[in-house]
Amino acid sequence: MTYKVQPTAQVDQSARIGDGSSVWELAQIREGARLGEGCVIGRGAYVGTDVRIGDNVKLQNYALVYEPAELGDGVFVGPAVVLTNDRNPRSVDPGGRQKRDGDWEAVGVKVSEGASLGARSVCVAPLRIGRWAMVAAGAVVTKDVPDFGLVAGVPARRIGWVGRSGVKLVERVEEPGVWECPRTGALHDEDDGVLTERVARAL
Repeated sequence: MTYKVQPTAQVDQSARIGDGSSVWELAQIREGARLGEGCVIGRGAYVGTDVRIGDNVKLQNYALVYEPAELGDGVFVGPAVVLTNDRNPRSVDPGGRQKRDGDWEAVGVKVSEGASLGARSVCVAPLRIGRWAMVAAGAVVTKDVPDFGLVAGVPARRIGWVGRSGVKLVERVEEPGVWECPRTGALHDEDDGVLTERVARAL
């Protein structure tokens, strides 16, 4: 199996792209970037230097992933999402001289397995998006998001929990602290703001 790169995309020779991946028109993948298998990089998307991307990741059109971001397996990055890398951005230093590489410290966003970032959301580094979490469209994330957390707003705040299917979980009336996925029936336990997926026992 091989990968596909459209003629107008720019992929540096030092970048590595996994089998079955597709890079669409006008996308740019910088030096040393690593993409896993089965990824889709949409039109106009940007992947920064040395960024690490797992398997089966989707970067929709015009998503911007700046180094040193890390994306786990199965991550979804919606259209026009931005993952920043500078806590104190300036074009120039205090003396008015243009900043160059080495004049500032890059910090990254880590997006864990299965998480989704809605269209036009912004993740302000440094922070971590937890496993299977979901960021609503247009949200501005400035703090870590817990596993299975559903966040929205500016700045983003947790408004609920989501399961692996992406559907908002519902708390069981008869079992406070136990959350159920309406689609799959999967159960999760909440303890002090942390949600843990309940593993089904084999019969």
